[in-house]
Amino acid sequence: MGAIITLSILALVVLYLGLFKAKTLLLPVSILGFLIAIGFLLNDWKIDKGPLFSGMVHFDHYAIAFSVLCVAVTLCIFIISKGYFDEGGQVAEYYSLLIFSLTGAVLVNSYHNFSMLFLGIEIMSVALYILVGIRKRDQASNEAALKYFLMGAFSTGFLLFGITLLYGATGSFDLAEIKAYVVNNPHAISPLFYGGILLLIVGLTFKVGAAPFHFWTPDVYDGAPILITSYMSTVVKVASFAGLLRLFSYSLLPLQDFWTPVFLIIAIITLFVGNISAVMQSSFKRMLAYSSISHAGYMLFAIIAVGATSANGIFTYGLAYSLATVVAFTGLILVKKTTGSEHFEAFNGLGKRNPMLAFAITVAMLSLAGIPLTAGFIGKFMMFSSVMESYHIVLLILAVINAAIAVYYYLKVVVAMYFRESEESCVNVQWNYSFVLLLAVGLTILIGVYPDCFLMLI
Repeated sequence: MGAIITLSILALVVLYLGLFKAKTLLLPVSILGFLIAIGFLLNDWKIDKGPLFSGMVHFDHYAIAFSVLCVAVTLCIFIISKGYFDEGGQVAEYYSLLIFSLTGAVLVNSYHNFSMLFLGIEIMSVALYILVGIRKRDQASNEAALKYFLMGAFSTGFLLFGITLLYGATGSFDLAEIKAYVVNNPHAISPLFYGGILLLIVGLTFKVGAAPFHFWTPDVYDGAPILITSYMSTVVKVASFAGLLRLFSYSLLPLQDFWTPVFLIIAIITLFVGNISAVMQSSFKRMLAYSSISHAGYMLFAIIAVGATSANGIFTYGLAYSLATVVAFTGLILVKKTTGSEHFEAFNGLGKRNPMLAFAITVAMLSLAGIPLTAGFIGKFMMFSSVMESYHIVLLILAVINAAIAVYYYLKVVVAMYFRESEESCVNVQWNYSFVLLLAVGLTILIGVYPDCFLMLI
């Protein structure tokens, strides 16, 4: 709970620092606040106090692991944000809104009551509605913000209606009491309950960007500032999946035969829509947007084949995906500064213009494609293994086909960097970008080579 309080206070402090024109303190104070929040979370790892505040939140190992991941990724995004928003004069607002959104993500990771799930999602999302359109003079950013707001409000209606139906059937918002209702009444479950589950699936799969509820994803990711897109595709996706898995692996697990076919269909559609659409893109940023949809399909495997290793599997995949995505968007920021373009052609000849940056992007693309000796391979291996153990052979075959498709479009940027010529000038990399690239690439390779040394059961 100390992490939530710390992040809430930090957001207000950052906002007031901006009010008093103390821009030089914004980044150091934010980094210090993130480190304190991580310290509180790690301290809570030693002691499981059970559900707090009348069962509202529960900081068990599951919640702590995902919360540390979200805070750490946000910390990396803040480090590369140095100077990114200075021209617009909105640095304090940008930082403060991101921290508020992160606070919502931590709530989604740790909720034990539907009221906290709803509050967490809304705190996380409302801040993003503003951040997506924070560049007021950018028409694409404004359009993306409007689309995200309208679609987000629509999906929230499904989520709330689903929670309402579950409450009407059980008389409680508490996850433990809902589970008790399902266990104690296996043959007398109200039809309202089943309807509520379906509506919850619609509302939550929208948040993770799974098809057919993905239509907002490419336009919003493409129109938003690159750093905001990086945050949405990592922290928001990981937190949303953490909330989704907690609900279906705990409260609704006894009804697995009812909701597994639904997720199975959604996963298959998501894989094909994401990968086939990504193949046809000429923009690197838009390709990453569609590929994030396909990764949502892979992460759904942990829910389809829910079991004792699901939490560790989705955490590993989320970690690997977040590291690679941060590197990819960092590289895009640097290349765009030099070329002014987000298309694949902007990466032409990068292997000669900046070999180290090209190497970092190559490692990120290989990890996203699931190539061995990268963290992405370990994540995909764990997802595929869980599906094999549950005998979803058809899903496994389709997943392998989609993984092969993904290799093609991820290697397009690698081919551009090493086998295409360019007359553009060298790409300069500042120290903050170098630090994040080195850290993320190093962890990607180390986890891929020594997975047992870095991963633990949660």
